[in-house]
Amino acid sequence: MFDTRPDREAEVALVGRSNVGKSTLMRELTGHSFDTGGNPGVTRSPNHYDWAAEDFVISDLPGFGFMSGVDEEHREQIKTDIVQYLESHADDILVAILVVDGKSVIDIIDRHSGPDEIPYDVEMFHFLRDLGIPTVVAVNKMDKVDDRDERLDELCDRLGLLPPWKQWQETIAPITAKKGQISSLNEAVREHLHDQKRDDLFKFF
Repeated sequence: MFDTRPDREAEVALVGRSNVGKSTLMRELTGHSFDTGGNPGVTRSPNHYDWAAEDFVISDLPGFGFMSGVDEEHREQIKTDIVQYLESHADDILVAILVVDGKSVIDIIDRHSGPDEIPYDVEMFHFLRDLGIPTVVAVNKMDKVDDRDERLDELCDRLGLLPPWKQWQETIAPITAKKGQISSLNEAVREHLHDQKRDDLFKFF
């Protein structure tokens, strides 16, 4: 399993499939640049960013799902490592941010929905909630989406949340990380931090 995590109690974890903009979002949150690449699956081990004074870390976990040039066995191993990491640190993770691509997420979910298959994004959303980790779905790249409300309502429907999406603003956060438009995510994260009496971490969001 991943063993690079700094010794910090409190954590916010970014999860999601490859190439949805997790590393871009991480850069936006921390002001710190991480290796991002044009190819899916560039992040193979977690990126952690912590601060000297605070007992707090933001972690960007590797992407799961399809990665070009990566065999299935390796992909499955990464997914297993992510699951084990989340299970091991569930008590310390104050909020999980599940990043999805607003433009393609519905198509991807529908393509992988069948009698024997649960789409990764849906599976991860319910897995995080089953672990008791407050979860925000950051719906990224919304600048490329025309039918915004309709798309977000459809996503709620796929995740088992009753539309309209606007009643789930602590769970569904439309963003465009590349343009720094992440205020809805920050507000949602703050709500969960406040519930856990961690207003001291608001300065990071």
